[in-house]
Amino acid sequence: MRKVDKNTQDIDFVITWVDGNDLEWKREKAARLGHTDMDISVNADDRKERYRDWDNLRYWFRGMEKYAPWVRKVHFVTWGHIPQWLNTKHPKLNIVCHEDFIPQKFLPTFNSHTIEWNFHRIPGLTEQFVYFNDDMFLLKPVYMEDFFLDEKPIDMLALQPDVANVDDPTMPYIYLNNTMLLAKYFDKRSNIKKQPWAYFHIGYPPMYFLYNVLELAFQRFTGFYTVHGPSPLKKSTYQKLWELEPELLSDVCSHPFRHREDVSQYVLREYQKLSGEFVPENVQKICGYYDAEQTNDRLVRSILRQKKKIICINDSNHEIDFEKVKKEINQAFEQVFSEKSSFENSI
Repeated sequence: MRKVDKNTQDIDFVITWVDGNDLEWKREKAARLGHTDMDISVNADDRKERYRDWDNLRYWFRGMEKYAPWVRKVHFVTWGHIPQWLNTKHPKLNIVCHEDFIPQKFLPTFNSHTIEWNFHRIPGLTEQFVYFNDDMFLLKPVYMEDFFLDEKPIDMLALQPDVANVDDPTMPYIYLNNTMLLAKYFDKRSNIKKQPWAYFHIGYPPMYFLYNVLELAFQRFTGFYTVHGPSPLKKSTYQKLWELEPELLSDVCSHPFRHREDVSQYVLREYQKLSGEFVPENVQKICGYYDAEQTNDRLVRSILRQKKKIICINDSNHEIDFEKVKKEINQAFEQVFSEKSSFENSI
């Protein structure tokens, strides 16, 4: 068992949420798309899966309150809509609208990358924080040292080739863009020599340990695997990347929708790792990942049995009966989290 770091500073959680059913938001999004030039429209990702609401945000708050009571503050990032049930007066809750931290020149935005690349501008955010998408839920107790140790992020440095996935018109380009950017600042072989323990940590999953070994045959980076779970991040990492790449990041943030020329916030995690500013650990051990499918027996069992500390439910590209799947997943959450949290209004 890892020793608790008593010197760890305060840690905040950041969570983003969008209500895809909000009519005013829909009108603004449609107007923004209508004023977007054809080139960007062709290369943008505006799929419904990016925005639809699964109506299970309350279970995120219930899990957070029960299993991470040490969190200093929750920064709830929203376009402006707020769930009716949310207790906005809760002392640990900070409602953050896009205009509160994203430069005006990038607004309005419907691009998660624009939102994520500006988190360091959130007023009052701690230096160390954990970023959650609204599809990541706590199912067991988590501790500060699950995310940071000696003020360094807990993470896993895993190499994995980028894949030419022709079924996805956007993300393969973004993954390659991420790799190209990181390769500007880090040489693969010299980085491996500098911190071999970061690549060959004995606790890594066997598959990724083997991938890292096989990657020794290639002189250049072919890609990175970033665990799709809560991201332990530092504001100073943001500031460093903005100092290094102000033009690129401004271009990314100027895209109102996800775009194949973007780089994602995964760059921040990989930069921390390649800089040696992290603690190697198999973070897959605490986070289970599932795609929402037409049939979700494994996912439902995982929720009910609380197999992992954290679960991520990806709204994938699969064709599903959305209302049916949403109902069965939320029924499982309701069995685990039947009691309201103090983040919910009493009425």
